[in-house]
Amino acid sequence: MLLTINGLETEVHYDHHAIDDVMVPTLRRWISDTQDGRRHYAFLAAPPGAGKSTLAVLLETALRPELQCVGLDGFHLPQAFLETTTIPDHDGRQITMAEIKGAPETFDVPSLTETLERGRTRDIMWPWYDRSIHDVVPEGSRLISRHVLVEGNWLLLDEPGWRELRSLADLTIFLSAPEQLLRNRLITRKIQGGMSREAAGIFYQRTDGPNVRRSLDHSLNSGVDLILTMDENGAIHERNPQ
Repeated sequence: MLLTINGLETEVHYDHHAIDDVMVPTLRRWISDTQDGRRHYAFLAAPPGAGKSTLAVLLETALRPELQCVGLDGFHLPQAFLETTTIPDHDGRQITMAEIKGAPETFDVPSLTETLERGRTRDIMWPWYDRSIHDVVPEGSRLISRHVLVEGNWLLLDEPGWRELRSLADLTIFLSAPEQLLRNRLITRKIQGGMSREAAGIFYQRTDGPNVRRSLDHSLNSGVDLILTMDENGAIHERNPQ
């Protein structure tokens, strides 16, 4: 199946069990149970490379117009800010925030929180990330559906600022995956984007790898409504929440 994901045409595998038998019925029940005229949110969190953006597009297609899907990436801090603001790395060395772009620290969590809260009772503009300019477009798309699925790496992160977001979601979903599978996917993605294999491996060690481990190790699993696990072949299975 050929779909446009994050502005790029991508050949995707449609996991009929995960989507048709597990996720769509779960979302349909949530939509049916929250018909009160207000806007309600579901969070889909997963580490980089797990395919959550693809899943979101497939789910929106299956449930349109009842469900609208948007991404966390629209709440990246502006590129100019990231390039001019420094932060200590693990060794205490000052680096620009642009060097760790995609890490939790590079997102505007207060703005995300305010947007979610304001959107409960009105139609609002949701910012999106433009990969052609590597920056945020504030007036991205209008939230019009009463039920919105938000996808992102850090939506269930158990760290200050992030963990408070959880109270804004009626339904939470976490997709886990083996780190080696994610490593292979992320390195392949960089090579397809024109990076050499050596440079892609270095980028994984410096940026993608720490983000993968942080998402897998520090996301809130207790109380998550639906936990999914991806096997080494990329198939998704349901796991009983803890």
